[in-house]
Amino acid sequence: MKSITRILIANRGEIAVRIARTCRSMGIDVVAVYSDADADSPHVRAADVAVHIGPSPPAESYLRADAIIAAAKKTGAQAIHPGFGFLAENADFAEACAEAGVVFIGPSPDAIRAMGSKQQAKHHAVAASVPVVPGYNGEDQGDDALIKAAEDVGYPLLIKASAGGGGKGMRIVRAAAELKAGIDSARREAASSFGDDTLLIEKYIERPRHIEVQILGDQHGEVVHLFERECSIQRRYQKVIEEAPSTVLSAEQRAEMGAAAVRIAKAIGYSNAGTVEFIFAPDGAFYFLEVNTRLQVEHPITECVTGIDLVRKQIEVATGAPLGVSQSDLRIAGAALECRIYAEDPAQGFLPATGTLVDWHLPEMEGLRVDTGVETGAEVSVFYDPMIAKVITWGDDREHARRRMIYALRRLSVHGLTNNREFLLSVLEHPEYVAGNLHTHFIAEQMPSWSESPTDEQATQSAVAATLHAHLIRNASSPVLPNMRAGFRNNSHTPQKQRWMLGDDAIEVAYSVQRTGGIAVQVGDYESTVTKTELDGAALVWTEDGVCRSARVVRDGTRAFVQSLDAAICLHEEERFPVRGREVPAGGCTAPMTGRVLKVQVAVGDSVEAGNTLIILEAMKMEHAITAPESGTVAAINVDEGDLVDEGAVLLVVESAADSE
Repeated sequence: MKSITRILIANRGEIAVRIARTCRSMGIDVVAVYSDADADSPHVRAADVAVHIGPSPPAESYLRADAIIAAAKKTGAQAIHPGFGFLAENADFAEACAEAGVVFIGPSPDAIRAMGSKQQAKHHAVAASVPVVPGYNGEDQGDDALIKAAEDVGYPLLIKASAGGGGKGMRIVRAAAELKAGIDSARREAASSFGDDTLLIEKYIERPRHIEVQILGDQHGEVVHLFERECSIQRRYQKVIEEAPSTVLSAEQRAEMGAAAVRIAKAIGYSNAGTVEFIFAPDGAFYFLEVNTRLQVEHPITECVTGIDLVRKQIEVATGAPLGVSQSDLRIAGAALECRIYAEDPAQGFLPATGTLVDWHLPEMEGLRVDTGVETGAEVSVFYDPMIAKVITWGDDREHARRRMIYALRRLSVHGLTNNREFLLSVLEHPEYVAGNLHTHFIAEQMPSWSESPTDEQATQSAVAATLHAHLIRNASSPVLPNMRAGFRNNSHTPQKQRWMLGDDAIEVAYSVQRTGGIAVQVGDYESTVTKTELDGAALVWTEDGVCRSARVVRDGTRAFVQSLDAAICLHEEERFPVRGREVPAGGCTAPMTGRVLKVQVAVGDSVEAGNTLIILEAMKMEHAITAPESGTVAAINVDEGDLVDEGAVLLVVESAADSE
């Protein structure tokens, strides 16, 4: 057995913090690596030693195997844990570690190669007597071969990047007219994300469930499965809510699926942690999808229901130790859920968001675990995935875990950038989700036009809270006469007024301090009297008409973020004067988020039809098409390929065909 007393974590964010936590519990020193963008990140402070490895773009830092191995050698780390993403499933990196005399905490290079290509993985699944989805995974990658294969498979079909994962390089094609564009787009994204544009084609199964099985093997040939996780709640083929166990599997199906996963693992001599993913059809049949030869983002829910620390097992297996657990020892205890908190806008097609996290706060509670690599003041940049945290709850059963999750999310304050907290709550409270009727198109079918719209009562109460908060802050910081309250006036009957903007709507709060010390408040037709106020940091408590209320209020310039049990609302102090240069010209196409211009597909003077793709923007590893709002002529192009652009920037201008007549 090898001795490991110092581990370098070749990753960032929440997974680096999570791995460091287990290392500390095992008495193992932690070495972090970081890019320019992550110099002040929590994962750096969670380590004993941290090494700078390059600029912010992943290709120049976290994907540089040479820099990471050099950092391990420089700091005396005997092993490298790759986490997930970046180099976690890179067989060449695993080999380079071995050549440098550094232990790679993961499967062997041969196992990574065997399962890293979906083409090869399918062959291994068939050899292990595991059913696979009908399709094409041939060597001929020419357009003609792929088109012919598509005709043989039939529509609808799925184009997938052979080296892919996380939905990248994946396209659903429902008709022959969509095929060529789907192939081109999948190829481009596959090459950009994985450096490999090999594609495969599969028959598309309607309304499937996505169920995966956690496997764990040692270097002595022992492999066990740690049951399944249901990962069917997805958007853009990426998971947002996971749970363990699945609501659909019978005991017999669970055992059969677990046994299939173990057969595949043993067939390739798999060791360490991995995940075998399956598609579960409405008729109860299941089909092999792929093997992720690494730790999964959603691994915490397996840890919650089995009591197994997977990172600890990974490290122990890497030393040569036996698993120390047999299949008969393993049981499912209760249920667990994981919600991924993303910086994104669910109301705008889940476009990723960037910016400063003005407030990040979640009180501790029983049955709650939070894995995150952010804190208040953190910058969410364009360079990395928009996931900022994972909230995990567990309980005696699924309903217990679900109620705990709702309780936690309602108390989670995540402000400063657009995020999916409210959307997650909507899913968790949806009747079909509560009933366990899940499939991978749940969001598209059940919530196709979701939007966040607070009620009038929520808006009013948030405006009152923001106004009381501002009033108390002014009183506490009065520099003139300490005994004179802020806003004092001779005519006490004349109220003070505070105007807020909620989107395009103005909310005016009129209030006056009474001689009794109470505060009379009026918002439109709503009137009340506040008899008691307390402010402790961001925590505001007030009594209004005999009802004690509370909220968390955080100010950032003109913005007031109000977090209550009912809503999370951002209010803006109304601008008194217009800001020059903020207007968008007629026909202007703006960037929906901060990103990089990947491709400009038109030139000035080109005629375009409404809906034509004009520019392809890349942000947080995803492509987004900027389309013509109407038919016309391209009058101006303000960007070049490779440019980084801010949200709202005018990329180009299309002169309307009607205006030119």
